[in-house]
Amino acid sequence: MELVAVVPFLLLAVLAVAQIALAGQALWSASVAARAGARAAVVGGDPAAAARAALPPSMREAATVEDEDGVEVRVEVPRLIPSLPPVRVGATSSLEGDDG
Repeated sequence: MELVAVVPFLLLAVLAVAQIALAGQALWSASVAARAGARAAVVGGDPAAAARAALPPSMREAATVEDEDGVEVRVEVPRLIPSLPPVRVGATSSLEGDDG
């Protein structure tokens, strides 16, 4: 009888852990994309295009990329439950060009 009472809480815990993992993956993707955009800026390429290309296809459309002071990429965290409020995470990266 106690197992029946605990199962919903276990499912909720699993769902929370999975949602946190998705948030971490979104933050990691934003960081990789910002770094790719910063590399493109250093070599004279298009930082916004490079950053978008480095994102997973499911995150590209809703991503915002700014390349004024470094490259900042913000993406929306995928939601397991559509009724959850939208959350955006972001990362910024800049690389200094050297003369050597």
